[in-house]
Amino acid sequence: MAKKILVVDDKLELRTLLKSYLTQEGFDVVAAGDGQEALYVARHEKPNLIILDLMMPNMGGYEFMRAYSREAETPVVLLTAKIEENDKVLGLELGADDYVTKPFSPRELTARVRAVLRRAEKQASSQEVLRLGGIELDWTGRTTTVDGKMVELTPSEFSLLATFMGSPGRVFSRLELLDRLQGTAYEGYERTIDVHIRNLRAKIEPDSSNPHYIETVYGAGYRISPREQG
Repeated sequence: MAKKILVVDDKLELRTLLKSYLTQEGFDVVAAGDGQEALYVARHEKPNLIILDLMMPNMGGYEFMRAYSREAETPVVLLTAKIEENDKVLGLELGADDYVTKPFSPRELTARVRAVLRRAEKQASSQEVLRLGGIELDWTGRTTTVDGKMVELTPSEFSLLATFMGSPGRVFSRLELLDRLQGTAYEGYERTIDVHIRNLRAKIEPDSSNPHYIETVYGAGYRISPREQG
């Protein structure tokens, strides 16, 4: 069965273009012109992934994410014409899995969509349970507990934590982590990893300003501390 994609953008021309292109790529595509309409469509169509513009009338992308994230954990790829880093950071902090800055190549966007969907499918099909220190990560149920308490992670945060826990002590560069998340690593996007790491630390660390689990290896990248192994 084809994966269903919801395209949310206030520009009819862009919605039509993406719907045509993604349909040719084998996806089932539905569309909405603003966040309010997107809530209605998402609730009825149950998309596998949402491509979301940030700046729209009536209800923008940020407001939509705040509202819909309380109802479902659907992966989100942001579309933004803004170049300010803070806009991208806010979107990632709200749970987006990736972003593409306008103007963009439909081919690049499709590659990112496929990468996010592959990651979600891998998480859904895996049987593995990973444990390290007080952290337990269950691929099957897509659940994470820290010291016995459930913590809610976005798909990107979950994938990052699983990558670290699968190789305790190994240092991963930002570009390597980006490639693990997206299936491709684009120069200029690797700093988004810092945002995901900061969000992840805030959820799993006793003190995110003094990390116990996820360590920064300056000039190299990140790793999960091997001291809890075994």
